[in-house]
Amino acid sequence: QVQLVESGGGLVQAGGSLRLSCAASGRTFSSYTMGWFRLAPGKEREFVAAIRWSNANTGYADSVKGRFTISRDNAKNTVYLQMNSLKPEDTGIYYCAADPQGYLSMLIRRYDYWGQGTQVTVSS
Repeated sequence: QVQLVESGGGLVQAGGSLRLSCAASGRTFSSYTMGWFRLAPGKEREFVAAIRWSNANTGYADSVKGRFTISRDNAKNTVYLQMNSLKPEDTGIYYCAADPQGYLSMLIRRYDYWGQGTQVTVSS
């Protein structure tokens, strides 16, 4: 059974940085795509970034390009989201998700497995 556990959220001032981690277990993820999504107050869940585990190809939402970096550590079965130059509008619950089909997609419906989320709050 796939388990995704996020960590690393917290409170940070605008312009600061955080690194989120997603520890994955229960399967071999070499053919998966791993994604980060966020849920902001009053908004729908939205795509942030994704990485194909096999070749480390990445994709980003326009709103985070140049500020966020997604990466993975094969040995630790962990995916990271490095978030720099944070803005108040980055505030939300950040979720890690896994797509077994391995497409580099921003579509929520492609992701079958989800973590519980970690809260990120950026103060102005």
